[in-house]
Amino acid sequence: MSTINTVPDPRFRVDCPSRPILDQVADKWSMMVLAVLENPTRFNEIKRQLEGVTQRVLTQTLRRLERNGMISRRVLQTSPVGVEYSLTPLGESFRMPFIRLYEWTVEHSDEVEAVQRQYDARIASGTG
Repeated sequence: MSTINTVPDPRFRVDCPSRPILDQVADKWSMMVLAVLENPTRFNEIKRQLEGVTQRVLTQTLRRLERNGMISRRVLQTSPVGVEYSLTPLGESFRMPFIRLYEWTVEHSDEVEAVQRQYDARIASGTG
């Protein structure tokens, strides 16, 4: 007779410290910002590169990444005043595994979309 382990793996517990961090750094816009920040980049350049992001959402995303130590913010003494963002060492260490994940999504996007279409057709026909 086997014994079932009823104690949840600590990584999946509701109070695991990784949960709020993942919530804050692994969303779509955060991941895209980290991809864009190969070099120090000004706010408007980040916005231009991320088609579809609003100024409000980008501002919130940058603040969240800064709060979590992934990026740093530097005010430029230009006229008008500019702001430049760059990766911190912590952000750089996170960026590398993310880039691999991003490359995987690009490499497999056609396959995922084909499976999604098959699933949707199966559900629509009532055979799923």
